[in-house]
Parts: sequence; structure tokens; C-alpha cells
Amino acid sequence: MATLRESSAKYLADLSRRGASRHTVRNYASDLEQFSVFFEPPGETAPAIEALDLGMMREWLASLYDAELEPASIRRKLAAVRAMFKFLLIEGLLAQNVAARLRTPKARQRLPDVMSAEKTNNLIDAVEGLHKTRDLAIFELLYGCGIRVSELVGIDRGDLSPGESWLRVLGKGNKERQVPVGARAVAALQAYMETRADNEPALFLNSRGKRLGDRQVRRLVKAYALLFAGDSTVHPHSFRHAYATHLLSDGADLRAIQELLGHARLSTTQKYTQVSLKDLQTVYDRAHPKA
Repeated sequence: MATLRESSAKYLADLSRRGASRHTVRNYASDLEQFSVFFEPPGETAPAIEALDLGMMREWLASLYDAELEPASIRRKLAAVRAMFKFLLIEGLLAQNVAARLRTPKARQRLPDVMSAEKTNNLIDAVEGLHKTRDLAIFELLYGCGIRVSELVGIDRGDLSPGESWLRVLGKGNKERQVPVGARAVAALQAYMETRADNEPALFLNSRGKRLGDRQVRRLVKAYALLFAGDSTVHPHSFRHAYATHLLSDGADLRAIQELLGHARLSTTQKYTQVSLKDLQTVYDRAHPKA
């Protein structure tokens, strides 16, 4: 009879084999470790995973509410546990999936904070003034292509088309897509590549000459945003939000934006419609004499 940690290790190993991102595996590992700790208090014998019944699972879920976690955090932790139980059931290691019977908390409808086009361009222009070609190319790609930070750090030199107007990226679930690269991003990339005299396949390298990591990009973006915009809340995904919202505001088709972002469902892309409507309402309230 397997313990919770043994079951978690089997599931996480399978998750990695199926091509899940390091970020996803890391988050699931953290959530499943917390799940194991709840049922394995110090000094007590850890129960086998087969021994967990619906009542025990509800106690665990209640503890998350008692900790006053956000609904989104509870949903993520529950998703990790459900996914593990489903895997164990499919593998014949469990007779039933009690996690599937837990009620999912409703997610709050929260619109992403979106930088204005002026703020976005001012920040990128400020980075350009430092003449750091790698950093400028990072900013230009994040905003010019709307790619995720995990996609950015995974780009290889060979992923750029010969004319460098198209970029091949590997998204969630190892789904590959082509995204157009704007003139400014192309120029920034060319300037950066002229500084390279190595044979490393990665497009972006760190100070040690190895592939740049996603955490390094997050720290870099935060540092520049704090320096030039006085805003420590800006992160790589802020440019993805800005990319989608600004395209939509300028008349781009929602389906086209879905393809560019690599969203599996149109409903995920539709949140940017709400952001645009919110912006229109703000303009109306500020400018209309009868508002």
C-alpha cells in the first residue's frame, strides 16, 4: 500500500514524462507536498492513500478555507490532487477517485491589470536607452509576440524563420505554434545576435553563457519596471495582457488573437473583451458630459 508521498512521486514523474512545464511540475509538487503533510502529522503513522475517504478529503478541503486562501489557490490545489487521484485510478493503483467528489469553489471574476500602450512603450524605450541588446530583445519579444515567459526562455536560434519575421514557440502541453515578429522585435533580435560569438542553441543566455531561466526574466522585468516606471507589479505576463488587449482595442479579430496567444479555448481569450469594455466605460465616464 503506497503512502501519499510515494503516490505523489509516481504522478509527478509521469507528469514530467508527458512534457509538462517545469513551472507546472514545481507548483503541483508543492501542492501535493502540502496535501501529504496534512495527513502525515509529525509522530503519527502516515495513512496509505487507499485509506483516504470522502470525509477525510473534506476535512483537508475545509482546512484550506480555514487558512483563508483565495478561491483560485484552493482550485489549483484541488486540481493537483484530483489529477493525481485520476492518474492512480487509471494506473490501477486506486479503486476509486474520492477527490472527484469534492466540490470546486467558484473562482472570482478578476480582470487582468493591463498597462496602457503609452506606459508599455515608454518602458521599452527606456530599456533601449541603456543599449543592453539582450534585455531589449526580451522586452520586444514579450510585447511584440505576446508569448509566455516559459515560451520565451525555451526559444532556440533555429526557431526563428530565415527572414526572422516568424517565430516558432512551444506552448502549454507541448503545442507548437507560429507567431509573427514585428519590425522592432526583429531589429532588436538582430542587434543582440550580432553580439553573440558562441554556439549555444538557446536564443537567450544568462551571464554564465547558459540558457536564461524564467525566474531570471521575471527578476529582470521587475527591476526595469521599478527603475523606469516605479511599478514593482509589472511581470512578463503583463506584456502578454497588454499585447492581447491592445490588439483587440485596435480591431483585431478575437479568433485571431486566440491563435496568436495559443489559447485552447476562446473563453480564455474573451476576458480581454471585458478589459476593453472596462476601458471604454472609463473613457465614457471621464469624457461624456452626461456621464
